[in-house]
Amino acid sequence: MTRYFTQEHEWIEVEGDTGTVGITDYAQGQLGDITFVELPGEGSAVAKGDSVSVVDSVKAASDVYTPVSGTIAEANAALADAPELVNTDAETSGWLFRVTLSDPSELSALMDEAAYKTYVESL
Repeated sequence: MTRYFTQEHEWIEVEGDTGTVGITDYAQGQLGDITFVELPGEGSAVAKGDSVSVVDSVKAASDVYTPVSGTIAEANAALADAPELVNTDAETSGWLFRVTLSDPSELSALMDEAAYKTYVESL
């Protein structure tokens, strides 16, 4: 599996034609304690850059943008009862949604892990 990152602090891990999307550990740290996660509806068509989810925290509400175009295949139902998973495991069990990619070439515009780390260090 290959993992990519956006400048808006989303990550996507791709396996086959499906990408699992969440926010980065850096992003959850900036938001503070997550209190609620609004997830996209399964089957929804999304375009790269669309706001498809909202993460509410004690500090702010933050939109989550899809890094690729496609169709929402699944939302992480565990977050309904345990939004704090985004804080404790942002880049594993705290994933937000899965998307079936309609244009895998969009991945080439995203950062790899090394580039993302350099980006975060520049902030």
